[in-house]
Amino acid sequence: MGLSKCKLGDLVELVTEINSNLELGLDDVMGMTLTKEIIPTKADINPKELPKFIIVSKNDFIYNPRTHGKKIGFGFNDENRRFLISWNNIAFRIKKEKLKEILPYYLWMWLKRDEWDRKAVFNSWGSSTEVFLWNEFCDMDITFPSITIQQKYVDIYTGMLDNQKSYENGLDDLKLTCDSTIENLRKKYNCEEIGEYINRLDNKNTDNKISVVKNVSVYKTFNEPTAKVNRNELSNYKIVQKNQIAFVQTTHNEKVFAYAINDYDYDIVVSSVDEVFETNQNKLLPHYLCLFFNRNEFDRYARYHSWGSARETFTWDDLINVKIPIPPVEIQQDLANIFMLYKQRKEINEELKQVIMNLCPILIIGSLKEGENHE
Repeated sequence: MGLSKCKLGDLVELVTEINSNLELGLDDVMGMTLTKEIIPTKADINPKELPKFIIVSKNDFIYNPRTHGKKIGFGFNDENRRFLISWNNIAFRIKKEKLKEILPYYLWMWLKRDEWDRKAVFNSWGSSTEVFLWNEFCDMDITFPSITIQQKYVDIYTGMLDNQKSYENGLDDLKLTCDSTIENLRKKYNCEEIGEYINRLDNKNTDNKISVVKNVSVYKTFNEPTAKVNRNELSNYKIVQKNQIAFVQTTHNEKVFAYAINDYDYDIVVSSVDEVFETNQNKLLPHYLCLFFNRNEFDRYARYHSWGSARETFTWDDLINVKIPIPPVEIQQDLANIFMLYKQRKEINEELKQVIMNLCPILIIGSLKEGENHE
C-alpha cells in the first residue's frame, strides 16, 4: 500500500461551468473566509454580471487567489447544493479518474493546515497585492496514503464535523425563537423611538491606561484589530465599558449594521470614529436591544436608512430614530437571558470549529505514518 506522491495538478482540474443560463441568482453568490468557511458574499453584485459567475457543485473547492499576508481564503462545498462565486476566484475539483486515489475530504483536511497556508503565501507573487496563481497551486507536491487509510481518518474528521453542525443547527433554532418572540412583542406593545432610552458617550482614553483595543466586526462581535495599532498611543480611542455598545457608522462596505456589546469584565477601547453608547437600564436593557441589532431585518433597515455618495453611513441621528417595542424590564430580561445564552453557545460553536481545524494536521500526520507502516 505505502504512500503516493505527486503534484496537485495531477489530481485536480479547474471548474469552468458558468451561470450563462442564469440558473442561479444573487442569493446564491458566496464568498470564502480566511478560516476556510463559505459565507454569503459581502460584495456589491451587478445582476448583469451573473452570467459570468462560476457554478460550484458538491465536492468542488474554491479559493481566492489574492492573499492576505498570512492566509488564503478557501472553501469546500460539502453540501447538496450549488452556488456561485465571482470569476475573480478559482474553483476546482478532483479529476473523476483520480477519485480512486484521493478522497475530497482528505484533500480538504490537507488544505486546511496552517502549513499549507504558509507554503501557499510563500509562493505568492505581486507588489501591492500578492496573488497565489493556479499554476503555483498545481505545482505543489502532495503525499497521501491509500484510500482505505484516508477513509479511516476522514471518518474521524466528518464525525466531529457532523457533531459541530448539529450543535450549530441548535443555534439557528434558538435564534429563530428570539426572532419570532420579537415579532409577537410588536403586536402587544407600541413601538417607541430608542433615542429617549440611550445615551451617547465620548469618553477618551486620555491617560493611555487602557491597552486592550478592539475592532467592531461585521459578525457583531469585538475582534482583534486587523491593522497595526500602536498600543502605546491609544489616547484618542474611545472607552467602552461593560454592557456599553459600540457601532460602525459606515454600512456600504460591511452591508450590515456592525455593532458589538462589551461582555468582558474589563474596559476596552475602540476607534475614535466609532459611536459608543449605553442604555438607561431602568427602561431598556442593552442585551434586549441587541436582540434587534442581531436580526437580518435590522441590517436591511440600517442599509436602507444610510446616506452618502462615496461612503454610506448610518449615524447617531439615524439610530435614535429607530423604533422598537419596549415591554416591562422583566420581560426584557427574560429575552436578554435567551440572547446571552445564544451568544455563549455561538462562542462554543466557534471554539468547536477551531478544534476541528486544529485536528486536521494531526489527522494528516497520523494517516501518513500509518501509510508508511503499510509499505
